[in-house]
Amino acid sequence: MTKLLDQALAAARSLSPEAQDDIARVVLRLAGTDDEASAVVLSPDERAAVEASKAAAAHGEFATDERVRAVWGKHGL
Repeated sequence: MTKLLDQALAAARSLSPEAQDDIARVVLRLAGTDDEASAVVLSPDERAAVEASKAAAAHGEFATDERVRAVWGKHGL
């Protein structure tokens, strides 16, 4: 295991069980070993948000670079 992966796992251990499961799903998907049966089921509100995003993209409505930077900054990235 690399030092960076070890640091990431150590950081994940301090998160809630739900956040740890989210991270685990991402890692499994990236590693190509995810189980399709464990797909995330969207709520009606989440599904509506995805549809609204798709419609906005179809009309060429995208976030500005400034807005993207603000969102990344909000999350310390």
